[in-house]
Amino acid sequence: MNIDAAAPKKSLDERLIVRAEPLPRHRSIGVRVGEAPGAVIVGGDGPIIVQSMTNTDTADIEATVKQCADLARAGSEIVRITVDRDEAAAAVPHIKEKLLKMGVHAPLVGDFHYIGHKLLADHPACARALDKYRINPGNVGFKDKKDRQFSAIVEKAIEHGKSVRIGANWGSLDQDLLTGMMDINARSARPLDARAVTREALVRSAIWSAERAQQLGLGKDRIILSAKVSAVQDLIAVYRMLAQRCDYALHLGLTEAGMGSKGIVASSAAMGILLQEGIGDTIRVSLTPEPGGDRTLEVKVAQELLQTMGFRTFIPLVAACPGCGRTTSTTFQELAQQIQGYIRDEMPGWKQKYPGVEGLNVAVMGCIVNGPGESKHADIGISLPGTGEAPAAPVFIDGEKAMTLRGAGIAQEFQSIVADYIEKRFGGREAAE
Repeated sequence: MNIDAAAPKKSLDERLIVRAEPLPRHRSIGVRVGEAPGAVIVGGDGPIIVQSMTNTDTADIEATVKQCADLARAGSEIVRITVDRDEAAAAVPHIKEKLLKMGVHAPLVGDFHYIGHKLLADHPACARALDKYRINPGNVGFKDKKDRQFSAIVEKAIEHGKSVRIGANWGSLDQDLLTGMMDINARSARPLDARAVTREALVRSAIWSAERAQQLGLGKDRIILSAKVSAVQDLIAVYRMLAQRCDYALHLGLTEAGMGSKGIVASSAAMGILLQEGIGDTIRVSLTPEPGGDRTLEVKVAQELLQTMGFRTFIPLVAACPGCGRTTSTTFQELAQQIQGYIRDEMPGWKQKYPGVEGLNVAVMGCIVNGPGESKHADIGISLPGTGEAPAAPVFIDGEKAMTLRGAGIAQEFQSIVADYIEKRFGGREAAE
């Protein structure tokens, strides 16, 4: 078949035009979470916010404070903690107080299930200390208790001026709702498959709960919705449905994403598609940490997802080639790792001292094939010698060759050059701003 003949008649210019930008952002109502100086706006005209959750026992105040601080310093703009029993609820105000004394102002969210209504009533200091409450409509209460207990939590949010995330979840979906919809579907002349009905039930649970919260008096500018599932295609379908049917701010995340590369790939694939379509106001990458692993990895992945897609800028990017038979030495890999680690470690201080530094692009390349070209495109780059090449490493600054490094101390010299470049390029902005 002749593809050109079958294609719609368009000019060559029209056929060469391919959309290279994300779709316009889904319009949502902005929700303020937290108090200055750590307050963030989720939705509206605010940026896409990165958040995460602790996995410590909240009753262990010291461990929870440390992990909250680690997550916030890694870039988590909202931090969620589990509030599952009296001891945890009693610990919350002490956790908040210690974090504030440490200069950590990221909003603190309480994750409530089953007895949230009771914990908020019995521990008013906890209710006041939290910046947002997370409610799961599937397990807030059952039968005749459901509306009463849901209402009690919403009323506490209204009383204390807090925002709420209504988070429906595939694994704890309201069974009365789901069973009723399945029965109706079974009697339909053209029944849908069970997965489609479950998706619809999840969306309805979230939206109906939000509408009920509004009926109780909670403003739309205090409500964030989520509908989390663990399969990529289901997540995409559910959030498209939510975006079509409401203008609540949307919390985006693939639940139970998994460990390591599986969790990273699944979360990035699902959320990348939705973000490109303009859907999502705050994201969490839910990674299962390896034993003794770094909980902040999920924050770094979320930041890198947003930055590589062009939505936000968090830290300078380091471009590095994957390596091949021309780069049998590990020198460029070690230097790339060293520079990336150096930048990430220094960023908290640099952001205060050098406004705009997060937009820096650095290249660490392994041989002459693409090294000089990529280095010229970066703000500052180095092309290291590959196997059999002369032992010289040209450095490019702002597209021009600035110098050539030689000898055993190339890594240390280049790190100093990067630091000097940052000082010269960004050092004068603090006074100007």
